Parts: sequence; C-alpha cells; structure tokens
Amino acid sequence: MRALVISGGGSKGAFVGGVAQYLIENKLHEYDIFIGTSTGSLLVSHLALKKVEKIKNVYTSVNQHSIFNVCPFKIKKKRGFESISINHFNVLRNIFKGRKTFGESYNLKRLIKNSISETEFDQLKISQKDIVITVSNLSLNQIEYKSIKDYNYEEFCEWIWISCNYTPFMSLVKKDGCEYADGGLGSMVPIEEAIKRGATHVDAIILQTEVTHFNRMPSTNAFSLLTNMFAFMLDRIEGQNIRIGKFVASNQEAIIDFYYTPIVLTTNALIFDKEKMTSWWQSGFNFAKYKNESVSPLETE
Repeated sequence: MRALVISGGGSKGAFVGGVAQYLIENKLHEYDIFIGTSTGSLLVSHLALKKVEKIKNVYTSVNQHSIFNVCPFKIKKKRGFESISINHFNVLRNIFKGRKTFGESYNLKRLIKNSISETEFDQLKISQKDIVITVSNLSLNQIEYKSIKDYNYEEFCEWIWISCNYTPFMSLVKKDGCEYADGGLGSMVPIEEAIKRGATHVDAIILQTEVTHFNRMPSTNAFSLLTNMFAFMLDRIEGQNIRIGKFVASNQEAIIDFYYTPIVLTTNALIFDKEKMTSWWQSGFNFAKYKNESVSPLETE
C-alpha cells in the first residue's frame, strides 16, 4: 500500500500541491492512503480525486478574507518585507464578546464546503482510498485521526476545518463535548499513522527545509512573539514526528521518500499571497521533477 502524507504549513501548502501534482500526474503514483495535517487536510480530498487543477485554482487564490471572518492581525510591508501586527480592534472585540480566541475562521469553513461538493465526497466514500484528517483533542490531550469512511459530508468538512484551525489565532471548536484545534499542535507529519494503517511505501511532503537555514527575526510585539513561539514548538514537533516515522518504518520494513522544501519559502505562513503561492506551486512541481529525474530546475521552466 502506498500513502501520501502532507505536513502542516499554512500558506506553504501551495508547494505541496506542486509536488503532489508531479507525483500523481507525471510519476503516476496511485495512493491508497492520503493523510493530511492542517493545510495538508485541505489538499488530500482533491488529490485523491485527481482534481489537481481545481485545488490549485482554489489554493492559489485564497487571501486573509478567504480564511478569517475576524482577522486578528494586520499585514505590514516595509522595505520589501512583510510582517504582522495585532489588529487591536478585532482582538479586543472578540475578547469582549467572550470568545476564546483572538480571531475566527468561519470563512474557511465556508470555503471548504464550497470547494468540495457532496458528489465528490460520495465518490471518495465509495472508493477504496482512505482519506484521513489529523486533529488535536485538547480536552483529552490526544491526537485523533478522522477517516472519511466514518463520517457524512457535513461532519467530514468540519473535521477538515478543525484540522486547519491554528489556535489561538483561529477558531476553537467544541465538538462531542471536547475542544478541538489544529492537528499540527500534536502531529505535524503523521507518517507513523500511515504505516499503522498498512502503508508500505510513504511519500512524505514536509513544508520545512531539511536543515535549518535561518534565524528568526527579533519579535517586534507580543503578537509576533507568540507566532515565533508557536513556530518554534511546531518545528520541534515536526522533527519528533519524522524521527518516530523513520523508526516505525525501519521496524515495519516500510519505505519513506521525503520531499522537503529546498529553500525557506516564508517565515510567516499565516500570510496568504496569491503571487507567492502560485510561484510556490510551480516550485514544488519543478523540485519534484528535479528530485525524480535529476534534471536542472531551470530546464523545467
């Protein structure tokens, strides 16, 4: 059995799309299992349907308004660099309303339902492919994996949304008596789960460079400090997931092919920019082709 595992990474998920497009359309890989975390969960259903162009158009067109109905930060451009600062009005308004998070992401939930139809869901449901979404159960202090086989259309779309909710900047969801948040808070790269589900060959797309190539910029305010802290913790979780995945693979005699980003795409994956994301998608395709065919990336453009 072959599995496609996609890590979390916010806007950097566009790079994943390009890599997956090459693997599916050019290498003709047939996957039995698709597992996504956070931004990866947005991609797996369409990739399983082989509707690459559809998800590419959706994914490279999103902006802050597509994600947030209450955006907790402002984007500032200075000397060609983008940074974020607190949107004090939106954050304070959410606090006064008794909300538990700085922002809310109900627009993303609507976008998910608009991009995946019930007909497409039914096609996946009756197929032999297993589509799995990673979520964090904060109440029970555990990671949960939600398979399309176990839910109806409305429920599965909600689990995709929950997997992407990067709290406390996005919505916290209470479901079945528990509080749920972004799957990346506990499992950024669920290789272990893919192997547990029977995968003998895993293609894992990691939205980080294999070796750290940068020092983070100094925090400029409380908001940027918080995002830097979360990024640090998620990097550590990702590294641990990869080590565990390699260990489990060696014991189960499974093969893992890793696809790391060759360069640092961005230091703030909460910023969604159409031009950059379109470029990253093409970069992902070129990189996968280079890795598999050993040709110069310049020749693929």
